[in-house]
Amino acid sequence: MAYLLPAPGPQRTLVASNFVYTVGSGLYLTAGVLYFTHDRHLPPAQVGLGLGIAGILALASGIAVGHLADRRGARGVYAASLVVQALATAGFVLADGFWPFVLAVSVATGAKGAGNAARGPLIRHHGGDRPQAFRAYLRAVTNIGISLGAVLAGWAVQVGSHSAYQILVIGNALAFAASAAVLPLLPPVAPEPAANGPRWGALRDRPYLALTLLDGVMAIQFKVLTVAVPLWLVAATTAPHWLISGTMLLNTVIVIAFQVRASRNVDTSAAGALAYRRSGVAFLVSCALISLSAGIPAWAAATLLLTAVVVHTLGELWHAAAGFEVSFALAPKHATGQYLGVFGLGAGLAEAAGPSLLIALCITWGRPGWYVVGALFALAGLAAPLVVGWAQRHQPHAPQVHAKAAARQSAAS
Repeated sequence: MAYLLPAPGPQRTLVASNFVYTVGSGLYLTAGVLYFTHDRHLPPAQVGLGLGIAGILALASGIAVGHLADRRGARGVYAASLVVQALATAGFVLADGFWPFVLAVSVATGAKGAGNAARGPLIRHHGGDRPQAFRAYLRAVTNIGISLGAVLAGWAVQVGSHSAYQILVIGNALAFAASAAVLPLLPPVAPEPAANGPRWGALRDRPYLALTLLDGVMAIQFKVLTVAVPLWLVAATTAPHWLISGTMLLNTVIVIAFQVRASRNVDTSAAGALAYRRSGVAFLVSCALISLSAGIPAWAAATLLLTAVVVHTLGELWHAAAGFEVSFALAPKHATGQYLGVFGLGAGLAEAAGPSLLIALCITWGRPGWYVVGALFALAGLAAPLVVGWAQRHQPHAPQVHAKAAARQSAAS
């Protein structure tokens, strides 16, 4: 398997840290809600409210910590965010009421957003000529790690005892701590010299903010397979319920196998805009197929749902590749952490608002809601070339972007 890994050095160190981290994430993503409801005995409504509060409170952490990483050095800031996340996660074992739960999950969620922003400068510095491609590789590794974590979490859920759930939480915290422990193997990254201009340039960059909003709309797609499809499959179709796990497995395998390949030709901002557009069309087709799975025989419903998952995952690959490219290419190098912190706001808002929106439209409204959601994705994709073009024209580093695109066109001709 060595040929599948980056060469020994900083990239392999980042991959190792990311892999350990995502195994821990898989533990929590699979059984975190069950831990709080079954072991801590919090009502599901309180858990949902607490997670929503945590998501809202954590939105600004990525911007502030990303800016700190730009100014003080990304390696130490990223490691500190992982340590805070490990401590907050370990605090879950003490969350015996609503407000202790909100406090612990808010700190953990804030540290997660902060870490994502602080990691950006490390990926950009150590990612080679195309850090976006390395980011795509990390996403494939992320899916492998989460899948392994999910398998381990399945043991805790199956046993269902207090001790099993406690082991799950402590294992999650230890994974985050181990991820931080790997980072001193990375060489330090000196901060880039700050350019003249406002200190919080990302918050004043209107084209980049518009791009963040557009990506946030597209990011609602991540909740389609984890929220809308399971509820729709059970409530509106005759497909077997085990297909819920089958759809997630199919999505994960495709992402692991094809994310790097899907990102290979998305190497300019213009290519990223076109990838956004393709993803919007794919999501529209997928939503239409899902809507048609209601009221038909089980075998036909299963076939349509699996086909929809394949189409949706193609859109997911293009959406992720587009986000990797434009978020890096349109961010000045000296403020990578701050800009990526701002870009993460879109995904954070989608995380907070996406489930409620999808349930209201796709589940409560039914079949017409799927067409509305698909149209929303398609319109966002169609708007992407306009927004990216605006960002290219108004960024102070835009000449470099245009030069790269011109060189690529010249080489092609």
